[in-house]
Amino acid sequence: MGLNQLRGCGTAIVTPFARDERIDEAALRRLVEFQIEGGVDFIVACGTTGESVTMTAEENARVVEIAIDAAAGRASVVAGAGGYNTREVIERIERFAELGADAILSVTPYYNKPTQEGLYQHYRAINDASALPLILYNVPGRTGCNMEPSTVARLAELERISAIKEASGNITQIAEIASLVDDSFGIFAGDDTVVLPVAALGGVGVISVASNLLPDRVSALTHACIEGRFDEARRLNAALIPVFKALFIESNPIPVKAALAMTGMCEEVYRLPLVPMSEANRTRLRGVLVEAGVAVEAALPANA
Repeated sequence: MGLNQLRGCGTAIVTPFARDERIDEAALRRLVEFQIEGGVDFIVACGTTGESVTMTAEENARVVEIAIDAAAGRASVVAGAGGYNTREVIERIERFAELGADAILSVTPYYNKPTQEGLYQHYRAINDASALPLILYNVPGRTGCNMEPSTVARLAELERISAIKEASGNITQIAEIASLVDDSFGIFAGDDTVVLPVAALGGVGVISVASNLLPDRVSALTHACIEGRFDEARRLNAALIPVFKALFIESNPIPVKAALAMTGMCEEVYRLPLVPMSEANRTRLRGVLVEAGVAVEAALPANA
């Protein structure tokens, strides 16, 4: 797969856990199938939404392996491999390449707060060692590290770095990136709420949390945006904004996994330090889902 062909709606898929906190492989397969039936273009396994940092290297590899097998070539599979140890990131990427992943999503290093030159050298090392296309992932609200547009532009010149998931929430920054790169470099919205403005700036799609729950509707919105059907896009976006907001009333992926549990798609089981939603927020979330036409059932969290 050439990364310049990767566009549209990608789901940052949750990792379902059974009540004993082991990976619920059957639920994961159901969720991948639900995404494909809903029309998403690609699956992102082992991202933030997938609780990757609470899983072992073997568990991360197993999630990617299941996603690839379940997708069966009907949608591309992007594997999440980022972190603050460049050598370990490269090792994980090599493992995911062996499993057959189509591309890598790699978040900026967190905690050690590298300089812009450090970020460049980190990703350059990954680029030089990787056999797979690479999507940069900038989410300073989680990492404490913002990748500046000039750094993105430098990285865009490297062979395998051909896209970014931009989750800074800063439209001015995203606009500056768009002004510095050419059309061969893809910009994905990193937040569901900004799919429309990012597309207007030339973005190629979204890596979405909400599509876990509403793959058909988020996919329809994304394609309306990137195909320039902005009247339709504004209508679809207006209907989805309450859901987008509700899925972030607590730290992601707590609300989206709670929402999926309400639909019966998986158990509401997290690994510490994540815990189930507060009851007030659970009631609020259920109300938004009902208003949006999502069929929900009353369910208690499995590991409350």
